[in-house]
Amino acid sequence: MGMEAQQEVAKGNQLTDIVGLRLCGIFPAGREPSIRTLREWTKLRRIPHHRVGHFVYYDPGEVGAHIRLDIYFSPVPASPQKPHAFPRFFEFLGAVF
Repeated sequence: MGMEAQQEVAKGNQLTDIVGLRLCGIFPAGREPSIRTLREWTKLRRIPHHRVGHFVYYDPGEVGAHIRLDIYFSPVPASPQKPHAFPRFFEFLGAVF
């Protein structure tokens, strides 16, 4: 490969460390996961990563695509309401009183 081809490959695959991953812009501003969380996700193989020796690098494009397509975050209800155990009993109380 020529020098120009190597530079094009390098531009397409920009690997970064864990701090660069947090700051690259794939996470919403102010809602970036902590370094501890990213390390846990790496350990559990929840996000794609590349190991070179004992160093760990990330491709922000791969991680962003993986988060958008493969990870499901369940929405948190604003105010969870539990159904009453005896709804007819409460209807009866409303009719009596």
